[in-house]
Amino acid sequence: MNRSDGLVRRTVKIRENGGGAEGGLNANTPDDNQDALDAQKDQEDNIDDGDSKETRLTLMEEVLLLGLKDKEGYTSFWNDCISSGLRGCILIELGLRGRVMIEKSGMRRRGLCTRNLILKSDQQTGDVLLDEALKHIKETDPPETVQSWIEYLSGETWNPLKLRYQLKNVRERLAKNLVEKGVLTTEKQNFLLFDMTTHPLSDNVVKCRLVKKIQDSVLSKWVNDPQRMNKRMLALIFLAHASDVIENAFAPLNDDDYEVAMKRVRELLDLDFETEAAKPNANEILWAVFMAFTK
Repeated sequence: MNRSDGLVRRTVKIRENGGGAEGGLNANTPDDNQDALDAQKDQEDNIDDGDSKETRLTLMEEVLLLGLKDKEGYTSFWNDCISSGLRGCILIELGLRGRVMIEKSGMRRRGLCTRNLILKSDQQTGDVLLDEALKHIKETDPPETVQSWIEYLSGETWNPLKLRYQLKNVRERLAKNLVEKGVLTTEKQNFLLFDMTTHPLSDNVVKCRLVKKIQDSVLSKWVNDPQRMNKRMLALIFLAHASDVIENAFAPLNDDDYEVAMKRVRELLDLDFETEAAKPNANEILWAVFMAFTK
């Protein structure tokens, strides 16, 4: 039985039981109930319909896969955005999995940029990169903002004391994950002065499915309301744009569809992130990361 099947069955069971022993000795408070609903919604968002366990990809893997050249097996040498974009993926992935959150705004109604990223759960995810980042966040006191964490994890900080937070060889480690999942393969290429390990595409079906999923989200399945969009898909669109790889998903489109797709992406980028984050059931960490890349 797939893990997602078990999740769906458990979700149905919870709904049938009306959310548990209401009014009993262990009855949850309204806040607890809301947290449980948010966690359940995030879990449902994490289910990728139609994907088997072997081909279910993290946000980091999806963004890297979009950026890799199919035959050559490496990202563009001119792309200097994907490094920080992948770190943004890590923070959102931790947020979607219920490991981190943005601290409350408080009475002063502080903006997303000034509120810190705090630990929600230190339970390991099973993903080495995510767990490494989670360990750094857990050990940091006082906590830091999302913008700061993107810089620390990328190694793009002027503070030498924070360089120990840098995640090393992220692209290579993600590529190896994709090799293990059968999506990429490993080769050696000679570039005159040096040899480089590359990872050409071996399973075109997975990448085609990813590209089609992104195209559909802004064309045939466009909902014109970010709050109704799947959180993982919303994050993928923003982070693919921040990593300068969104064009690779839209390149196969005809001119009319391309224009519509880019127009809708721009509409998402032009949203008031503070307003969206304040709406009911919004995941604040998504909007905090989006703001860090667009401010």
